[in-house]
Amino acid sequence: QVQLVESGGGLVQAGGSLRLSCAASGRPFSRYTMGWFRQAPGKEREFVAAISWSGEDTYYQDAVKDRFTISREYAKSTVYLQMNSLKHEDTAVYYCAARRGGFRDYVPEYDYWGQGTQVTVSS
Repeated sequence: QVQLVESGGGLVQAGGSLRLSCAASGRPFSRYTMGWFRQAPGKEREFVAAISWSGEDTYYQDAVKDRFTISREYAKSTVYLQMNSLKHEDTAVYYCAARRGGFRDYVPEYDYWGQGTQVTVSS
């Protein structure tokens, strides 16, 4: 089992920045591809970004590319999502997820999920 706990969400004005954190515990953090997903009211959960187990490869949804950066810190078993130039349409609950194996951007492919953290961007 892997336990994931997100933090760092909040209310921010459009154009602002937030950094989300996801602390992992349980099985070795380094064995998992880590992803961030988000779900806006009335919409399906969607892929945002992911980082490989080695940290060498990162993947982004087109809408956030050049604005968001995913990273991982092995010593703290934590993955981060730095979000810059936030837009109103980025408002959602953001979820951290983990999967064994390579990159996937499909929700059912992830084995473990956090409880989510709310990000609200005022326009």
